[in-house]
Amino acid sequence: MTTLTNGELLLETVGLTKSYAGADGELPVLSGIDLQVRAGEVVALLGKSGSGKSTLLRCLAGLVPASSGTVTYKNTPLTGANPGTAMVFQTFALLPWLTVQQNVELGLEAKGVGAAERAEAARQAIDLIGLDGFESAYPKELSGGMRQRVGFARALVVEPDVLMMDEPFSALDVLTAENLRGELMELWESGQFPTRAIVLVTHNIEEAVLMADRIVVLGSRPYGTIREVFEVRLERPRDRDAAAFEDLIDRVYRTMTGRHKEGRTPGRTEGVELDKRTPANTPLPQASVDGLSGLAEMVLHQDGRCDLAELADDLGLEIDDILPQVDALDLLGFTTLSGDDLVLTDTGTAFADADVQESKKIFAEAVLRAPLVQLITRSLRQNPGGTLRAGFFRDILAHHFTSEQVTAQLETATDWGRYAELYSYDAEPQEYRLDQDDEGDRDGSRGRTDRR
Repeated sequence: MTTLTNGELLLETVGLTKSYAGADGELPVLSGIDLQVRAGEVVALLGKSGSGKSTLLRCLAGLVPASSGTVTYKNTPLTGANPGTAMVFQTFALLPWLTVQQNVELGLEAKGVGAAERAEAARQAIDLIGLDGFESAYPKELSGGMRQRVGFARALVVEPDVLMMDEPFSALDVLTAENLRGELMELWESGQFPTRAIVLVTHNIEEAVLMADRIVVLGSRPYGTIREVFEVRLERPRDRDAAAFEDLIDRVYRTMTGRHKEGRTPGRTEGVELDKRTPANTPLPQASVDGLSGLAEMVLHQDGRCDLAELADDLGLEIDDILPQVDALDLLGFTTLSGDDLVLTDTGTAFADADVQESKKIFAEAVLRAPLVQLITRSLRQNPGGTLRAGFFRDILAHHFTSEQVTAQLETATDWGRYAELYSYDAEPQEYRLDQDDEGDRDGSRGRTDRR
């Protein structure tokens, strides 16, 4: 088992920048990341989707090379896979034709460890993680929680200096995730954990506060940067009901939503003025019309104003679970934030209180504040026949987003535009078509009331 020397510098990035090739040159994902990971600490990389936290983790693990800047392990620059790290992924990534024992032995086998030695080490890791008795089982025989335990055992058996975890609990049900998270931290505190540090990627604020000694919050516009670092000075096991715990969650939440300075609201985190918004600097939050409408109605039923933390708690959710809907309502001009309270605007109140047909009219007026929806609408109006292939918009977005992000952006834009009856989408030819009734002026600013 690895000897723990607290404070020793294990991993460091200096000026780390990472870009990927896009249709129009380099697509920046991370910029100017300075980070240290020391022995004896759990570091959480926290941020919304698109903030680059998983990319940063992979750079630390040496799985992805830096575009510029340096990544070092024990003061030695990485030129390939980091020999001092092991990874646990969100998906279990087990080989289905191998038993639990054989899956756990894979890393040792790759290192050339002899059969007898790796078998014994694997048995110890399996026992440590609570899977004793399942050595001969195949992944298909295991529950999701058990399969993830195999993933932990496979990573821990090589006794890495740093255990890397990329949202390891997000694919599990709530109770299983809570149990596994608790057991993991008990092992860490007990001194039986065969690793010297942990780096955890998560989008869950409470999970970060529960597990980490240090929380690194990443911002995502226009690319990933470190927005703030929080030192977590709370004794373990941590009490969710303690005032200090709740206060830290509130402070981290304010940073993630950009309200730590001058009360800015989530959709305007980067201070982009309405007339300067573009699909690149104002991406659509991943919120469906049903989702954002549901949140607006909940706020309306609380007299148009509610505390977000209390609302999330009442719903049995984490605050960050409803952040996309909050961002969407802000982008559409339906809400503002006052302190910790989400407040409906006059337009938002009318939207939440209207019947279906009237709410669609209000939404159609507001949705043209969303740059991508406006781009699709204007492009269709200017194109003869009012049709365009989705590939046209994919190419435009590819200049600024990864392929996964492009798909997510277009899915949201399709949902919003369909509800507003601005355009339709045919999945077979992958084609957008202007709504047949849309014969208004061509500047993309006309409302819906003139059509009914």
